[in-house]
Formats: sequence, C-alpha cells, structure tokens
Amino acid sequence: MKYPISREFFPYTLFKAPMNPAFLRMAQRYMPQPPRFVYKDADLDVRALSIPVEGGEIDAFLLSPKNLPSPAPLLINYHGGGFVLEGAFSHYRIAMVYTKQARCRVLYVRYRLALDHPFPTPQEDCCAALCWAYDHAQELGVDRDRIAVGGDSAGGTLTAAVCLMARDRHHPVKLLFQLLVYPWLDARNGREGCTPSESYRRFTDTPMWNSSLSRKVDPLIDPTPENTPIAYRSPVEAEDHTQLPPAYIEVAEFDCLHDDGVLYASLLENAELHEVKGAMHGFDTKWTAPTSQRMIAKRAEYMRGWFWKEEQEGSPPTMSRLHGRKRTIESFSAWWTRAVPSPRWRSALAAPKRPWRPGCSIWD
Repeated sequence: MKYPISREFFPYTLFKAPMNPAFLRMAQRYMPQPPRFVYKDADLDVRALSIPVEGGEIDAFLLSPKNLPSPAPLLINYHGGGFVLEGAFSHYRIAMVYTKQARCRVLYVRYRLALDHPFPTPQEDCCAALCWAYDHAQELGVDRDRIAVGGDSAGGTLTAAVCLMARDRHHPVKLLFQLLVYPWLDARNGREGCTPSESYRRFTDTPMWNSSLSRKVDPLIDPTPENTPIAYRSPVEAEDHTQLPPAYIEVAEFDCLHDDGVLYASLLENAELHEVKGAMHGFDTKWTAPTSQRMIAKRAEYMRGWFWKEEQEGSPPTMSRLHGRKRTIESFSAWWTRAVPSPRWRSALAAPKRPWRPGCSIWD
C-alpha cells in the first residue's frame, strides 16, 4: 500500500529491513562503530567509557560542548534499532545536536543486543548505565539533580523501562524528564488473544518499520517473556504510572507504533505529545530533512527548558510535579495575563475549573 509520506525522507521511504537471524548477524558484524566525525567536531569533547554491567561491560560515549561548566545536566541516550541493531550514523548526529542545542552532556549507551542478549539484558544494561552515571557524577562533571533519559523506537522502550525500574527499585536519582521518540511501548500488539491498536492494524507495510516486522522480531528479542516483568517490556501495562518523570513524546503519523505513544501519554501525570504529520517511523534517520531538523530542535528546546529552567526568565511556569510540588492552571494564568495582554485570552483563563494538563496544541 502507498502512503502519503513526505518525499523529504527519501530514500528511507523505500527501506524495509529483513528481520531474519541471518541478516541480523551480518548487520551486527558490519554496522559501523562510532563514526569518526564524532571525534572530529571542533565544538565537542568526546570521551570513550566502559560501564560495568552484569556479566561484563558495555561501551558508552560522553559528548560535551567545549567550555560547558561543571556540574552540567546529563541526558542518557538509548539508541533505537529494534533491540537487534546498533545505532546508525543518524543516532550519533542527533546526539551531537542535543548536546549543543540543549547545552548538556549526552551519555550515548551501547547496550547489548539480541540475538545473543534478549530481554531483559537491554533493560538491565540501560538501568546499570543510569546507576553508574549517578554514582560517577562528580568525575563526569554531571549535576545529579539534572539527569534525564531519552531514546527513539526501542530506545524509547528502554527509556520508559528505566524510569519504572528506577522508581520500583527506589534508586535515589530523581529523573528530570523522559524523552521518547516514536517509542515501542505496548507488547499486547501481536500478542495472541489481545486486540491490537488501530495503528498496528493499519500500518503493516510502511517503510522503515511496520507491524509485520514487529511480529517477526518479537520472538527474537523476547523468547522467554516470563523472565522480564511485564512493565519493563510493555510499559503501558505497568500497574502504576505515578511518580514518573514528565515526558516529551513524539509519534509519527504513518507508524504502527503511533498509538503506543498516544496511550502512554494519556497514562502519565505530565506528558507533552507531538504528532509528526507526513512522517513514518524512523523519519529522522534522514536527519537533514526539514521536518527532522524542526523536530530535533523542538526536542532540544524541551530539554533546554528543563535543564536550564532557573536561567529562563519570562518563561511560563511548568505544569507538573517538580521535586514534589504540583502547579495548577492558576500559576499559568498569572503568567499568561502578564505575557499576553489580550482580554479574550485573559477571560478564558480567569476561572480555571480543573488542573492544567499540558499538551502540544497550545505550544505548536
């Protein structure tokens, strides 16, 4: 089936990866190591790191803008790839943009992959990376009070799982936010006896990723579901979604995982949801496309707003729980009255009847 996907994402509008063990073995062997351009950027400092995990070590890279004062905020970044592929060049490019535009350090984590390391190894590796970064915050030049996690696709699963794991295991870290880009969050899709979401039913042959590929890869990444708590492999199925950090969630219009992100946003206390029109899963692999550039900048703006909140004068108050406090629409109304002199808008916000629930519409 043909979909009205924007031509700006060509040639990735033609790409569909064959999800079979032979292809994946070859891809894992030949997919690039961290590209040289990461080290050649004159505006960045790059450190190669090893993080101890159960059964060994994993590689990671710390990206920092030159002359960024310490302690600095940190985004722990989990790349996508269906849990079976390494990060592409675009993952490194986007991480470089994040660290520059959000003025933060980025810890790029290379967690272990299926086929050799199915669930729950990726989740445990990523949680171990968070714990390690928190414990080594001083030597990394990181502010423990300004740590966040983020990822795309499979990395979005890992982001949500790590937030749940940190809460459930009572880790002292207080994550500032979670950043999820076209995340994979609902394992009920494709599960026998469960009704799949509308987007999972509709997008069976979209480029880059689709529900047919999901069904092929599921048994490879999670051959023994009983070994992984349901919440950490299907975050929307967690029994409790309270006490989780605020979320930026981005979904693509033509993506079988579209409804995963929408559902997860509805379950959280504070979520900012963005739908990218005319885009398919993994659209920002073409990171130079205008829409990709716009959305990457929007993510960086969201991160910068949280990481450097105290430095932003005149910005609207955050409608969320922050260090145990809750803000309601009254504080937003007070800011809006000062910032926007329009009587029509002031009257609309003069008598709030329910707490403010943030979303993308008022900002887009």
